[in-house]
Amino acid sequence: MKRQIRIFALVMAALWSLAWAAAGRTPSVRVARADEEPAREAAPSQDARRTLRILHGGAVEEMDMRTYLIGVLRAEMPASFELEALKAQAIAARTYTLYKMRGGPIAAHPEADACDDIACCKAYCTAEQAAAQWGDRAGEYEDKLARAVDETDSQVICYGGEPILAVFCSSVSGYTQNAGAVWAQDLPYLQSVSSPEREELVPNYYSTETFAAEDFRARILAAYPAAQLTGEPEGWITGIERSEAGFVTALSVGGVRMRGNELRTLLGLRSPSFTVSVADGVLTFRVVGYGHGVGMSQYGANILAQQGMSSTDILEHYFTGATVETYHGT
Repeated sequence: MKRQIRIFALVMAALWSLAWAAAGRTPSVRVARADEEPAREAAPSQDARRTLRILHGGAVEEMDMRTYLIGVLRAEMPASFELEALKAQAIAARTYTLYKMRGGPIAAHPEADACDDIACCKAYCTAEQAAAQWGDRAGEYEDKLARAVDETDSQVICYGGEPILAVFCSSVSGYTQNAGAVWAQDLPYLQSVSSPEREELVPNYYSTETFAAEDFRARILAAYPAAQLTGEPEGWITGIERSEAGFVTALSVGGVRMRGNELRTLLGLRSPSFTVSVADGVLTFRVVGYGHGVGMSQYGANILAQQGMSSTDILEHYFTGATVETYHGT
């Protein structure tokens, strides 16, 4: 019986070869043995095997890390960016998620490993939401983001062998800033480094916000009731300190000392890299870049990718002393 099966297979292969030859082509055909086992499917990736609980749209749903990271990429970085920049973003998002999970339950949502609130975790966008924005390029962009995640499976940014606080921002004014300038604690891998942004390469690189004196006073007093905002507004902001990168690290508002990023948050400024002027009862803030300025700059990463840097090179540039490693921990 086995011999008959083999003869039949050889005859069919010969007929198939003749048909291709008649068409002027030579096929590449492999005839399987009758007793040969079928090819095994590739094992799922580590991301696909790791289950997360994600608070999205007000409800907790389970999804694997791969699905979650693609959703984060849809929301956090333009899909038109270079593949190596998207891969860097995927690694940073994976690292940030594992870093927070290692710290135990998150106070804001102990029932979930991550949420879609950018003030707490990372933004998240579904395929349907993204397709509505991408239009005819939705299929192309979905494939590109999936590739960015799959080609970096299990890659994590580590310092001392453990995942780091892999934060990122949209753009900066030539340099990032130290973590200690924004938050209470400095970290060895979140130090100020150069970043290649320029006005012509970043949309809305410069922005301006104006506040009538009464509006400004109300915003500050809502957060700091002890602030003394009387008299002329020209004297309300004093003692501005800046980093070498140009970020406002500290200043006094109505006698209350605060970080530049605190004022940025209170006023909704795009960045703590700003100057302020006062005229005719109006405070004008001229701002450079977008985001807190710590960690990886997304537009900077895209420019570096255009210059030929890999995702690993990009991340090891922005995160001082850290390395991109294959990570199998929890």
